[in-house]
Amino acid sequence: MANALKIIIADDHPLFRQALTLTLSAHFKGVSLAEAQTIDELDHALNLQGQNNSQAFDLLLLDLDIPGAQGFNSLINVRNTYPELGVIVISGYEDADTIAKAMSYGAAGFIPKSTAVPEMVIAIEAVLGGELWTPTGAYSSQSANEPQESKIASLTPKQHKILMMFADGMLNKQIAYELGLSESTIKSHASTIFLKLGVKNRTQAVILLNELQLNQASFGQETLS
Repeated sequence: MANALKIIIADDHPLFRQALTLTLSAHFKGVSLAEAQTIDELDHALNLQGQNNSQAFDLLLLDLDIPGAQGFNSLINVRNTYPELGVIVISGYEDADTIAKAMSYGAAGFIPKSTAVPEMVIAIEAVLGGELWTPTGAYSSQSANEPQESKIASLTPKQHKILMMFADGMLNKQIAYELGLSESTIKSHASTIFLKLGVKNRTQAVILLNELQLNQASFGQETLS
């Protein structure tokens, strides 16, 4: 039996947390929810799961303005300490610069607090499915002009292996079984891969990989001729 989805909400507004909890409980059957009002409470909750060898959280819904957050530092620290944890920033700010910075620091999604509930659910489902999401929908990295080689090189060995498995047509559940990881962990890795490559989904990631391989093969033939 698959583990229940585990989500932690880090926000210091009780009414917003309550509304979000009701929404998530209504739309995600069997979801396990935890709450944190400060960065200290969030750190404690994340550390506790490791100490108890319990199932890791699948997703963090993070308000950048909770006590102790210090701007983007909380997001950066969480992504560095728990790289397999998907993070969606939920914020009262929704300017393009804030959204771009949050995504560049590793968020898998950005949901303004003004977003309608049905759209919030769509965004969360998209991220849980391995996509990146912002108020305009799917997200593309700002690194469009970066050479393909640099994008591929930015992947960790595990991320590169997962990308190669995408290219082999393997499903997330098959990759999870092969690597001994949970399916939610694979989805989180996928979101990071898409961000680094500047693509929206696995199809585009595989196309970029294939183009790079073709370019390298073509270059090799030229040097031999």
